[in-house]
Amino acid sequence: MAAPTRKRKWWCLAGMAAGLALFLAGQGAAQEFFTLKGHGGPIKGIAAGADGAIVTASFDNSVGLWRGGAPLWLEGHAAAVNAVAYLGQGRVLSAGDDFTVRLWDSAAGTARELGRHEGKVIRLAVSPDGTRAASASWDGTARIWDLAGNAEPLELTGHASNVNDVAFSPDGARLYTASSDGTIRVWDALGGAFQREIVRHGFGVNALALSTDETWLAYGAVDGGTRVVALPDGAVLGDFTLDRRPILALAYHTGIGRIAVGDAHGYIMMIDTADWRIADDFRATLTGPIWALAFSPDGANIHAGGLDFAMYSWPVEGLGADQQMAEGGQSFLTPPEEMSNGERQFQRKCSICHALGPDGQRRAGPTLHGIFGRPAGSLDGYPYSATLQGSDIVWSDATIDGLFESGPDHYIPGSKMPMQRITQADDRSDLIAFLKRATASE
Repeated sequence: MAAPTRKRKWWCLAGMAAGLALFLAGQGAAQEFFTLKGHGGPIKGIAAGADGAIVTASFDNSVGLWRGGAPLWLEGHAAAVNAVAYLGQGRVLSAGDDFTVRLWDSAAGTARELGRHEGKVIRLAVSPDGTRAASASWDGTARIWDLAGNAEPLELTGHASNVNDVAFSPDGARLYTASSDGTIRVWDALGGAFQREIVRHGFGVNALALSTDETWLAYGAVDGGTRVVALPDGAVLGDFTLDRRPILALAYHTGIGRIAVGDAHGYIMMIDTADWRIADDFRATLTGPIWALAFSPDGANIHAGGLDFAMYSWPVEGLGADQQMAEGGQSFLTPPEEMSNGERQFQRKCSICHALGPDGQRRAGPTLHGIFGRPAGSLDGYPYSATLQGSDIVWSDATIDGLFESGPDHYIPGSKMPMQRITQADDRSDLIAFLKRATASE
């Protein structure tokens, strides 16, 4: 069953504003800060096209294609979408927590599943000629897909842990992979054979950025390390490690000679590749990490996504201490410092996936409005797992308490709910009391 469509009136306004910004960029006018709002969850991936399109991937299981006006929603993933790539002419590549890699024809409104990993897919890369795509998965492999569907995918095995990022060489002959095992490896992208290891960092490597002439490779790691190494020997050209960890995203634009680095503290650092120095460093979000970065095609803006339910875009020129910080339209019912313990538990454990009111707001999970007394898996229009639809659970004080005491993976094995617990009985009791007040039907 396709995910339901849940609209907000302000989507159109946000889309129109974004469209105007993109139009101005296309006309060579100076860019300004803007946002794209409409997703019902954090932004996990961003891609920008030369035709002005921006593609966003979200925890709400959706892909958004923005061209001005209201976004086109590409629905079909059964879990969070982590990565997107834009192939031009309305063709979009996406991958996510449902282990799948999908190719979308937005004009036709159709999608083709290229295949499945055995774990979540976290990053994508497209070969320079646009005929192949690479995927990085937490099943410990990278795969190379023929986008025309004429050949079986190449499976690259050998990393000892999750593969977190992939990057094609400029000629498409090699693939670079980064892993939680702390290594960066180079592979034959045409035959799949391992070639060599170029970095052994000691901590997991999360993100890569490769120069367009393949003379250097930048990487970001779990310990906060941001380094640039020369190719092919791997000698360190620059170490830009600051006291913020982990590094979660990198993006590079050859035209302006900048590498953008996003971290878990919500900062974006800009590295000037002409003289290997930190050109800018600013706090980009009020709430949490930077998970996704992409430059606009002309390099005028840097797009970023994270815990907030919106993509932000800043002009690269003028970044710094006086730059506008993202004000992300927080969904808190009250300011964090004034929250009751019950609401604090909701924000920590439930708010990314669930809304409280009648409108589900494109969240990854169904609304909790009217949940007490409702049979599990019974809300019309939401694509529940077969496990939840077939259960005999009715949501009550006792069942919600049991859900968080043992965790969804034990209480309802096979459901789509993330694995998490609330171990303290008082915290569970406070959450239940809050939910009774906040979800009651008027």
